[in-house]
Amino acid sequence: MQVTSLLSNQHDADCDCGHDHGGLDHSHTNVKLWQTLIGLILVLNAFVVEWLAPGMTTVGDLSALVGTVILAYPILVVAFKDLRLGRLSINELVALGVLACAAKGDFRTAGIVAFFMLLGEIIETRTAAGARASIESLIKITPTRARRLVNGREEEVPASELAIGDTIRIRPGDNIAADGVILSGQGSINQATITGESLPVDKGPGEQVFAGTVNLNGALEVKVSRAGTDTTLGRVRELILAAEKTKLPFMRIVDQYIGYYTPLVLVIAALVWAFTKDLDRVISVLIGACPCAFILATPTAMVAALSAAARLGILVKNISDLEAAARITAFVFDKTGTLTTGKLVVSRLNPLGETTPADLLRLAASAEQFSNHPTARALVQLAGEAGVPLASVTDFRETAGRGVSANLDGARILIGRAAWLRDNGVTGDFVKSVDLDETAGFSLLFIARNTDCIGWVGLQDQTRAEASEAITGLQEAGIRRITMVSGDRKPVADRVAKEIGIPEVVAECLPQDKVEFVRACKAKGYRVAVVGDGVNDAPALAAGDISIAMGAAGSEVAIHSATIALMNSDLRRLPFLIRISRMARDVINQNFLFGVLFVVVVLTAGALGYVHPIVAALLHNAGALIVVFNSARLVRQGEELEPMVQAATEAPSNPDGGSTNSGTGSSSGSRTLIPQAA
Repeated sequence: MQVTSLLSNQHDADCDCGHDHGGLDHSHTNVKLWQTLIGLILVLNAFVVEWLAPGMTTVGDLSALVGTVILAYPILVVAFKDLRLGRLSINELVALGVLACAAKGDFRTAGIVAFFMLLGEIIETRTAAGARASIESLIKITPTRARRLVNGREEEVPASELAIGDTIRIRPGDNIAADGVILSGQGSINQATITGESLPVDKGPGEQVFAGTVNLNGALEVKVSRAGTDTTLGRVRELILAAEKTKLPFMRIVDQYIGYYTPLVLVIAALVWAFTKDLDRVISVLIGACPCAFILATPTAMVAALSAAARLGILVKNISDLEAAARITAFVFDKTGTLTTGKLVVSRLNPLGETTPADLLRLAASAEQFSNHPTARALVQLAGEAGVPLASVTDFRETAGRGVSANLDGARILIGRAAWLRDNGVTGDFVKSVDLDETAGFSLLFIARNTDCIGWVGLQDQTRAEASEAITGLQEAGIRRITMVSGDRKPVADRVAKEIGIPEVVAECLPQDKVEFVRACKAKGYRVAVVGDGVNDAPALAAGDISIAMGAAGSEVAIHSATIALMNSDLRRLPFLIRISRMARDVINQNFLFGVLFVVVVLTAGALGYVHPIVAALLHNAGALIVVFNSARLVRQGEELEPMVQAATEAPSNPDGGSTNSGTGSSSGSRTLIPQAA
């Protein structure tokens, strides 16, 4: 039954049964608990008096009466409110049971029944609330104060007063109060609340931070790009709360017909009275027929599953989408930015002549260190990882779309395409030394000292470290068809598919071709999940039975273009999504079957006189708790997933809300060195 609405001033008007299956406010739980304990003490005192002083029945009866009034009051008030609203719910069944006990003068039984119903309600609501712990931690972590910089001076202001363009200071250990871009400083940011990854991410100037994340070390100055409810955390909160309010078709059917349940039980109780004239049997029927276990079967399981998903950075906009994931039989993946990182990395370092690999890397990275092109960043990153120090260069020049040049160690260093090096006087047939196929997705950079080519570097868009494991996990989950659909050249798509184990590849697709492929899969009877980066895959995402956007943190387009959003790009979340969806479905079926059988058995036993009213109250609570605890098993799912290093070190989306996809063309300095890809 439901009495929490009386104490929390919150009632779910959409549920005729009077239950509030989520969003309970427990601010008054302690008061209700104390009231319950006081009522119980008075009722137990009646039993003690009757046992110690059999002749003092008046004192015992008075104690039982006062205790029963205290315990029955919230039950009767909620039942009265339901009747005043013109509806019959299971609250009336409990109220009638308590009143029937009192009407026959058995205040002790009435008090014990009311106590067990209230106690079950306390345990039930507090346990169900535990299933939402991870969600509540997400929506309550934004700090209320922020340190805003005005004319170089720091002032503490409410976070609600922050506006776009403000500069705030983030000290070590501070929660970040708004989304923004780092202007100065370096820090390690724990952004598990947004992306679901527990490894801190090192960030510096130009990189984005999110409200609700924690700066572990280093002082930062951040320019606010989003504040208040417009932050990534604010949108996450709204999506989670909206998902909790949605219902499965089955839940809507239950709500539609539950209004007929109470009159049916009253008819059964009347028949029991007509045939037996036994009020105890009638009371047992009224209490045992309360279908809490049945009603809680679906909402508790779905809230627990949503909590487990949210903890890992999986945003489900509607619980029907979570339920639909259990029926998925085919996955369609985009390539660039989804199965690959969308960033170039050095895959081959090939020195020529007497040049050593370390010398080649030092010269190339030193000459490229002032460029912002993706190829330059890849070389500088590799030098840092290999511990190769960069040398100072002079007369740095960058020719857009062709290459860079710089003076180093008294020589002119040239890096770029073969034709550009020849245009700058480099001699020799250095192209013959290349054993990589550019059509397979490799970008080639040639490095020359003065007029001699001293080596070349091969770069490629790197596949995600966890992609192969994720594909294997989907296959083990029984997904019958896994396809990569890309706009890139077929040799490039084939190479990526082979690396990560995708059996089917469709290459050189335009956006409309991707949509047609998804529709063709559905026409063959597959239930299709489409996975993309949420920007250039929007048409295909919309065509799937469910759509999943990768790396949605900070990207408004990604969050709104898909039914499910992964706040980071760890592909291992996909097998988990399928697993948690199927587990939730199984738990719902278990709960539903148990709830129906439980009500039928207890109601029948009560009608036949095998169950006393007090035992019926105990069994009612036991049934509801079994359902809640069975659903709560879902909350702990996914704890074995450790964050991927790759996911933790990825650069976030750009501050304007769109996702950065370096695989779609050139970036700063727009050189034509990156293979064109979808």
